[in-house]
Amino acid sequence: MKRSDFWAALVIGAAVGLLSQPILANVAGQFHLALTPARRAAVFLGFTAFAPLALSVLYLLSRFVRVLYQFGKFAAVGTLNSFVDVGVLNLEIILFGAPGVWGYRIFKSISFLCSTTNSYAWNKFWTFEAHEPVNAAQAVKFYAAAAVGFLLNVSVASYVFSGVARPAGVSANVWANVGALAGIAASFLWDFLAYKYLVFRQSRVEPKRI
Repeated sequence: MKRSDFWAALVIGAAVGLLSQPILANVAGQFHLALTPARRAAVFLGFTAFAPLALSVLYLLSRFVRVLYQFGKFAAVGTLNSFVDVGVLNLEIILFGAPGVWGYRIFKSISFLCSTTNSYAWNKFWTFEAHEPVNAAQAVKFYAAAAVGFLLNVSVASYVFSGVARPAGVSANVWANVGALAGIAASFLWDFLAYKYLVFRQSRVEPKRI
């Protein structure tokens, strides 16, 4: 595994650890969890250490199934995107309160746009190593693929949040996160296939040892 990949994974893990903080703050009450500084630090350090470790394991496995390394990088970026999506959503809820149906759609659209912008940068320059300058054709392809992902993500999330009966005892804040995770799951496979074979199809990743 290249050193640059190790450090990129470390940065991703640290970013996920930071983005998890508003999520924890928003749902802790549902689970009667006391968010002590030590617990917050443990979550941050746990994610920071886990990301490069997981990518290292997939690098070793890629000797047998080559695509696993690239998929592992995509999964790392996808995890970061998910935490950008859900983290921004929870920050919006903390700042503006639990939303109604239309408010949730607006919140979710904003958080999705944040995660999509993050996704473009990381997937272009790291996952698929498309080092050529940003051009209009590639940007159009990316945002066309992202538009489909947007429809899948926001539609499924909104349906779960407002169209599926919330279980007794589950707060609106927690249910908003359940909807967000459902939307992310709905668009994840589409994103990988579209980015690999449509947007960044000329790129190839050749894993190298440190």
